[in-house]
Amino acid sequence: MKPGKAHWSLAAALAASLIFFLCSRRLDPYFADVLTSIGINIILAVSLNLVNGYTGQFSLGHAGFMAVGAYTSAAITINLGPKILPSLGGANSVIAIALLFVGALISGGIVASLAGILVGAPSLRLKGDYLAIVTLGFGEIIRVIFRNIDSLGGSLGLTGIPGYTNLFWIYAWAALTIYTVLCMVHSTYGRGFLAVQDDEVAAEAMGINTTKYKIIAFVVGAFFAGIAGGLYGHFRLSIDPRGFDFMRSIEIVVMVILGGMGNTPGVIAAAVLLTCLSEALRKVPDYRMLTYSFLLIVLMLTRPQGLFRFKWGPRVKPASNPPA
Repeated sequence: MKPGKAHWSLAAALAASLIFFLCSRRLDPYFADVLTSIGINIILAVSLNLVNGYTGQFSLGHAGFMAVGAYTSAAITINLGPKILPSLGGANSVIAIALLFVGALISGGIVASLAGILVGAPSLRLKGDYLAIVTLGFGEIIRVIFRNIDSLGGSLGLTGIPGYTNLFWIYAWAALTIYTVLCMVHSTYGRGFLAVQDDEVAAEAMGINTTKYKIIAFVVGAFFAGIAGGLYGHFRLSIDPRGFDFMRSIEIVVMVILGGMGNTPGVIAAAVLLTCLSEALRKVPDYRMLTYSFLLIVLMLTRPQGLFRFKWGPRVKPASNPPA
């Protein structure tokens, strides 16, 4: 994607987000909830795809970064919001609320990215299953830490979060996430990610600092996961550690694998499909998870290379040749 075309695409996506938000006031609250879940899952899946897809790593701790961003941004808006809003123009000022919310989201993303550095720097020298185990352990550690911090609600969770999230913020951040990942991958610098994924040993032999590229991908992915967590918390109005458990990380990984590793449009489509599928199966609550798991097994057996394959920029080759 050429830089000029990418800039215009981002501007069009932001304009569409605003129009989408203005039209959303006529939507049924249930459909607005589903659209919100879709947008958050797009941010999570696209950001994880940078790590698992384009860089060839295997992280199982994305929900942990989401939790860090959710708790950080919620703590800022709950504790600092009443003190900051009057100086920005008052609690009823749209601009003041927007500035507070954006600042809280970015703060949550930065703290999540710092957590990504703490985890990534020592662990990204590992590969494959070992890295997966380390990131899985990190996600569980984060969940246990938040469960034992009484000032953040402990095991009962944090309540009283302002409802600042709407469809404009959701899809504006989704567009920014997609734009950032695509620009990184399509840039000369970002080709290092693909080199690491394709053959890490050969990349190191050519003088590429593979650890640096893996950490950068990890930090960027963690930042946007933190943003998604902040959006999630300010939409649900309450958060608790159970919402960021191991199964949440697995859901995000499934979206990346089902959409096609290193295939951004495919990952977006998979995030939409799996979110809608999960909601549709609520009509059969007794068999919901059974049916959902069975459909995933069928999809992965029939399309191991990914359900969706679109021609949109560089694509990562599958790890193994799928059957004809």
